Amino acid sequence: MPLPDMPARARIPWREAEFASLDFETTGLDFSRDAVISFGVVPVLAGRVIVGESVHQFVRPQIPPSPRSQTIHELRPQDLADSPDMADVRDVLHAALNGRYLLVWYAEVEMHFLRAIFGGAQRAWRRRTIDVRTMAIVVDGLPAASRSQLGYGLTSTAERFHIPVANAHEAMDDALVTAQLFITLAAKVPDHEAPTVRDLLKIARP
Repeated sequence: MPLPDMPARARIPWREAEFASLDFETTGLDFSRDAVISFGVVPVLAGRVIVGESVHQFVRPQIPPSPRSQTIHELRPQDLADSPDMADVRDVLHAALNGRYLLVWYAEVEMHFLRAIFGGAQRAWRRRTIDVRTMAIVVDGLPAASRSQLGYGLTSTAERFHIPVANAHEAMDDALVTAQLFITLAAKVPDHEAPTVRDLLKIARP
């Protein structure tokens, strides 16, 4: 059930497009074995975050969260025991993302798990995904040596741009923070007073 590619719609101003800010929390980052344990999706429509249409879902994985994952996300196997399998909520995730460009923070992680859930070629996912972390790097315009000093973590970047963080490493809040950062950064992209979706895809493609 792959989500369709959307290149033909990329010429419109970004405020006229529909976006879905997505965050996965996972059992770990070993792409050969780890799985999603929760996801948050926050729509961005007409240049505004639509919190009332957000989706937050816990998922029971086939393998238990790693000790590091449990420390970061504070989700233990017993916390997920009564949650549905990904197969049972895949349609929920599909509906939240369908027809929308994707906003993510550090896109390689989300794109891997999206391909694991829905299939599709890596290139197709890249054509509809904006890496908001990359947008922050472009807006800052710093040399590579200086970037490492900032680190570009989601929480630290949000704080620099005065965006509140309530629950770091929680899928719903991370998706919300990413959405708010996207709107803030879209107004600061250099050399683009009114960027189109294509402009943002070009500068912030994974």
